[in-house]
Amino acid sequence: MKKLKALPKTDRYLLWIVLIILAIGLIMLSSASTVLSYQRYGNNYYYFIRQLLFGALPGLILMYVFSRIDYHIWQKFAPFLVFAGIGMLAAVLIPGIGFKVGNSRRWINFGPFLFQPTEFVKLAMILYLASWYDKRQHRVHDFYYGFLPNLAIVGLVVILIVLEPDIGTMLILAAIAGVMFFIGGVRMRYIYATAASALLILWILVKAAPYRAQRFLAFLDPSVDAKGISYQINQALLAVGSGGPWGLGFGQSRQKYSYLPEPIGDSIFAVVSEELGFVRVCFILLLFLLFAFRGFKISRTAPDTFGKLAAAGITSWLILQALINIGGITGMIPLTGVPLTFISYGSTAMVISLAGVGILLNISRFSEI
Repeated sequence: MKKLKALPKTDRYLLWIVLIILAIGLIMLSSASTVLSYQRYGNNYYYFIRQLLFGALPGLILMYVFSRIDYHIWQKFAPFLVFAGIGMLAAVLIPGIGFKVGNSRRWINFGPFLFQPTEFVKLAMILYLASWYDKRQHRVHDFYYGFLPNLAIVGLVVILIVLEPDIGTMLILAAIAGVMFFIGGVRMRYIYATAASALLILWILVKAAPYRAQRFLAFLDPSVDAKGISYQINQALLAVGSGGPWGLGFGQSRQKYSYLPEPIGDSIFAVVSEELGFVRVCFILLLFLLFAFRGFKISRTAPDTFGKLAAAGITSWLILQALINIGGITGMIPLTGVPLTFISYGSTAMVISLAGVGILLNISRFSEI
């Protein structure tokens, strides 16, 4: 293949969009986490400091480094990355290696911090599928060669994630795979059949676990069991609604005072809405919309199939995750426990997300945008 020449500059618009969302996220986390931090550690800024030191700073370093590395190198390492991710997902399920919180086993303990393999697998899977379809474009329509092997890999990853269990991440990964299959050129009838099968499996998973069925019922009618399964969505909607047009003011959230579950995780958007209000939240949503626009533009103008697929996959991953989180907190879809991109607490998610942005920025150096 002819060597591609990089342009002198990356997409500065995309970079500034990410930095602004990240800054807003850190500021809002410093407010949303004060009560929880003090209750657990006697320090109002414990979670903010950890997010800064173990999430934002390492993530920004990786973003810069990856933005300078030719993205084609990831095509060579993609198979290794995805199989390393599968190995880590399997390791999480082994007692003594996987770290368990409640009924979920999703982390590997590395001393001072926890690593969540599912976040790594999202990016690894995107690079793997992008590499596969770039190298095998002439066989992409073949069911047994161009689709079934990739479906088997995705299926294995999904099974391991379900065993943790982490249905929210499973849905995101399945959606990312669907986007990659579509852009990669897989026949639509294969995608439709897979989607129908996935919905059937999801229905079985919901029926198999009473709490999932109850969560779906809470989505249909939040008044059902308001102090039980519907408690989180009711408290989230109360926070969102009480924010009004301009919010209660920074640091003035009432719901973070032990009323709202997970105020620094999947419920942080409710605190943001309560303190900033509808108008300022619309600005944040606009930033995510602009991120999607720049990301897909980079994909459209990328010089090769690998770049197009990798850029589209990374953009879809980060935007879908934000949409699922916001949709769940506002009652538009069932709650799934998915973090809000660049804003929710979680060092692994932050580092891997910013690393993905770094790859996206490097692809922009080869794109005529």
